[in-house]
Amino acid sequence: MPHRTVAVASRVGLHARPAALFSQAAAASGLPVTIAHGDRPPVDASSVLMVMTLGAKHGAEVTIAAEGDGADEVLDRLAELLETDLDAPEQS
Repeated sequence: MPHRTVAVASRVGLHARPAALFSQAAAASGLPVTIAHGDRPPVDASSVLMVMTLGAKHGAEVTIAAEGDGADEVLDRLAELLETDLDAPEQS
């Protein structure tokens, strides 16, 4: 199963807004996507509550995995999202 390990860039980690944005993107992919942190078992990445329970803080490494056609492309997009500070003020 394809996977990526990335560092969480959001200042508050995967909590509240960043977790919601990531979960929405995972759900929209149409593929089963999981996310894991530390020695905890992987959780459903499309569930904002499950993502928040990981307790992944800023700079923490998480591993995302997906299965199905286009999994590599989906993981690339999700990794890019995680590597972005989703709490940063909007740039105009």
